[in-house]
Amino acid sequence: MSDPYVLRADAVQAPPVTFWHRLQHLGPGFVLSAAIVGSGELIATTALGAKAGFVAFWVILVSCLVKVAVQVQFAKHTILTGKTAMQTLDDLPGPRIGKARWTIALYFLIMLIKFIQMGGIIGGVALVLNMLLPQLPVAIWALIMAPLTSVLVYRGYYSVVEKTCLLLITGFTLFAITALIFLQYTPYAIDWAQLGTGLSFSLPSSAVIYAFGAFGITGIGGEEIIYYNYWCLEKGYARHTGPNDGSAAWAERARGWIKVMQADAVCSMVVYTAVTAVFYLLGAAVLHARQEVPEGYQLLEVLSGIFTESLGPWARIFFMVGAFFVLYSTLFAGLAVWGRLFSDIFSHFGWMDFFDLRQRRRSIGILSWVVPIIWALLFLGIKLPLFMVLSGGIAGSVLLLLVIYAALYFRYGTATGKFDTSWRFDLVFWVSILSILAVSVYGIYSLNVKQPKKEQKLGFLHNFEHGKVAEIDFFQK
Repeated sequence: MSDPYVLRADAVQAPPVTFWHRLQHLGPGFVLSAAIVGSGELIATTALGAKAGFVAFWVILVSCLVKVAVQVQFAKHTILTGKTAMQTLDDLPGPRIGKARWTIALYFLIMLIKFIQMGGIIGGVALVLNMLLPQLPVAIWALIMAPLTSVLVYRGYYSVVEKTCLLLITGFTLFAITALIFLQYTPYAIDWAQLGTGLSFSLPSSAVIYAFGAFGITGIGGEEIIYYNYWCLEKGYARHTGPNDGSAAWAERARGWIKVMQADAVCSMVVYTAVTAVFYLLGAAVLHARQEVPEGYQLLEVLSGIFTESLGPWARIFFMVGAFFVLYSTLFAGLAVWGRLFSDIFSHFGWMDFFDLRQRRRSIGILSWVVPIIWALLFLGIKLPLFMVLSGGIAGSVLLLLVIYAALYFRYGTATGKFDTSWRFDLVFWVSILSILAVSVYGIYSLNVKQPKKEQKLGFLHNFEHGKVAEIDFFQK
């Protein structure tokens, strides 16, 4: 099998021409959905629903829907050039810091913060396993899950990653749909009037900080757009398109594989939007009605308790197993791509050659063992999984701005940006970008203008300190 990161004329392949045949070539979106649906959806989204009720349902839908056009533009550039995400960031204008472009250095710093987020996620997995099997303490579960995940991904085979992610997606999708159906048989059943209030496009000031955090962490974020680049390459979209020889045949292949990628992106969007919406509705229907906003992973116990009261003791096991699928999917998919991502970054720092297949596989293998151990140690040291996850959400919002800048440059500053353009896509592309910027500006405005500064500071400190105490108490249990 040829190296997916090297374009060769003998690896070209005609693209599928019908929609059903394109579906047979989906895959990167499976891995992406597994990475997206995690603690952000299960914890942050549910907490937003608990705080704001149904009124902020539109924030979740907008968050999931508006970012896809940026993802498609980024992936289109990947297919046309065959370049990795770090290669494309290295092409952006600006100074270099050592051998690497400033964009890569900035991305590297942001990913260091992401270590804290992933530590919170491995902690979440450990907490759920402790709820299921309390015979082992949370710390032991965290130390078990780190090497177990390494075993699954260290060889770096894309097909294994894709099939495992598909299994995890199936698990958490069935869990989300079943949980919503079960909810209708409890006192917290949802009606159409409640859903209607969630589409009114209003937002109380008390829920702004939750909405801002949820927008940064739900749907496809800047890091997932970067991740998608590697999975498109490893699936073979760029390799099957082949090197650009300027021929009509190459252009036709490129159009065909770009259509496959677009179908893949849309299908994955449908999955993670539906699952994210379900978790929000659970929080809005159950927790907001009870005027209860559990701190951190305590809400897993609270939600499972609601189902247990209405449906019986078996519902708790169902809920916790489903929560495991949701959280572990992010852990697995995240580790699978981090080995590739950091190997690429190290290559631009001059520490290795990413395009030497032997060096790349060795680096991915080593990182697949080292990285999850660091995640687990961070969790054991900080012991604040919710705070750790939300810190990554804020970093993800900053990273999304960098990705938007890159996408604009690819569209208007490169020759590939002019390939097969249309006013319809440009319209969607700009709606996507302006929506992201508008929500960001609105969040900053609401926090600094609509609420008094003293109230902002005291409210944030109270929420943080209360959450810190609650999470430490829960961890110690």
